[in-house]
Amino acid sequence: MAGMGTIVNVAAIIAGGAAGLVSRRFLEERYQETIMKAMGFAIIVMALGSTLSEMLAVKIVDTGNGFQGSLDTRGTIMMILSLAIGALFGELIDLDRRFEHFGIWLRDKSGNQEDSRFIEGFVSSSLTVCVGAMAILGALQDGISRDPETLYAKAILDLIIIMMMTASLGKGCVFSALSVGIFQGSITLLAKVIAPVMTEAAVSNISLVGNVLILCVGVNLIWPKTIRVANVLPAIVIAVIFAMI
Repeated sequence: MAGMGTIVNVAAIIAGGAAGLVSRRFLEERYQETIMKAMGFAIIVMALGSTLSEMLAVKIVDTGNGFQGSLDTRGTIMMILSLAIGALFGELIDLDRRFEHFGIWLRDKSGNQEDSRFIEGFVSSSLTVCVGAMAILGALQDGISRDPETLYAKAILDLIIIMMMTASLGKGCVFSALSVGIFQGSITLLAKVIAPVMTEAAVSNISLVGNVLILCVGVNLIWPKTIRVANVLPAIVIAVIFAMI
């Protein structure tokens, strides 16, 4: 059934969030703070590794006396321009403010008005589990070929990530399940329309730019509100456009 991958992913996030809330009850505030910082560093390291894997390539040169290998970079100009142009469009429409308003609406509707970290938890966790090639490519595979394997693997990762984030940031992280359901579900439904645009180059660009955005989420967990990550989200669309040019 198309969409099963997203359903399992949403269920995994809810399960991870529930486990995080249970463990949160037994953690003092200083432990929660330390976990949040640790998660920030973990996300930065993972995103940095994925970014470098996309940027770096081994270049083999025949020197006449044998072959010599060296590291070369790729996609650097595309990444810089995508982030710059994407940030410009994002600031013009102020996606970050809209994201926060949606978080406020969720907080009020769910009766969590007294949770001071609800919005931070919702925004940070939503960006972490939605931004990236796995979410987009997995949803496309689920919609076109009914293959949810990529999203099943993502569900396991998300369960662990959301469990740890919920333990430090609270209930707002659980509601990232809603963001994943809307985002990945929409891509699955529109998969056959989007598929022609998702070339190998486009997926590579999305992976590179998306990992930089995830790195920014990690930075915000350590140094709150350093980067308005939501306002840089259009960079992913710009990255796809570069692949089409």
